Amino acid sequence: MTSLDAVTAWIGNYERAWTSNDPAEIGELFAEDAAYFPEPWATPWRGRAEIVSKWLARLDEPGSWTFSWHPLIVTDDVAIIQGETVYPDRRYSNLWVLRLDSAGQARQFTEWWMDQSESS
Repeated sequence: MTSLDAVTAWIGNYERAWTSNDPAEIGELFAEDAAYFPEPWATPWRGRAEIVSKWLARLDEPGSWTFSWHPLIVTDDVAIIQGETVYPDRRYSNLWVLRLDSAGQARQFTEWWMDQSESS
C-alpha cells in the first residue's frame, strides 16, 4: 500500500542509495520481482539483481548532483512524483511513477526525465 509516509521514506532511501552506490542499499529499494522502467517505453529492468546491475552500470558520482521533489498524486496504489535533478552542466525535470508493495519496496518504478539544460 502506498502512502505519503511510505513514499517519503522510499525517496529518502533512494537518495541514500544514489549517493552511496551501495548494491545492498539499491537492492533494498526494490521487491525481488520488481520492474524498473528507465524510460517510459523502454524494456524494463526485471528483478532486483538486474536492477542493481543496470543501476551500477550508469551510476552518478556522489556529490555530482542535487535532487528536489514533491508528490503530485499519492493513492493506495500509485504515487506520481515531480522532481528536479541538477548536475554541474545539466538540469532535468523528472516525473516518477512509483508503485510500492506492503513492505515499502518498489514493485514498479518508471522514470520520465526531460533535459531542461537549454531552457534555463
